[in-house]
Amino acid sequence: MIISTNDLKNGSTVVFQGRLMEVVTNEFYKPGKGSSFVRARFRDVRTGQIVDHTFKGPQKIETAFLEMKEVEYLYRDGSQYYFMDLRSYEQTPVSEEFLKDLLPYLTENARCQFVTHQGELVRVALPDVAELEVTETTPGVRGDTAQGGSKPATLQTGLVVQVPLFVSEGDVVRVDTRTGKYLERA
Repeated sequence: MIISTNDLKNGSTVVFQGRLMEVVTNEFYKPGKGSSFVRARFRDVRTGQIVDHTFKGPQKIETAFLEMKEVEYLYRDGSQYYFMDLRSYEQTPVSEEFLKDLLPYLTENARCQFVTHQGELVRVALPDVAELEVTETTPGVRGDTAQGGSKPATLQTGLVVQVPLFVSEGDVVRVDTRTGKYLERA
């Protein structure tokens, strides 16, 4: 579908300069003199690269249709990670390189979403919160409270996060997958 650059919305996906882009920001300007223009910032969905562009006057741009499919992570075999479609039970391998930023939050049986464009996988989306077990941390000392500071803790996937002093080995904690920060004890 073709839309005007004046109708761009933050978070929408478009095909710009032959690449699949997500609109990060867009601002419409109407100066006192001269014609109006739209300043937009795009993020390449595949590479994460940020591109700024100024559209002079309304121009046409193609919107992209992204399909979401719920999947479950099953297992790892070498450098391939296998996911199962929850509707068709079809298994799909995904390379370790493609998932490198998600691996600290990925555990067996974790539910995710495949984001595809014209049948091609462009992103694997994790839930905003992951529950991970603490495998190694220093023991808490009597008198430690929730407001009393923090300490590093290694989680089951190898991720190291700062946790409150009362968290101990074996506890399950919730971590924000967007920021990598501790949220709460589960």
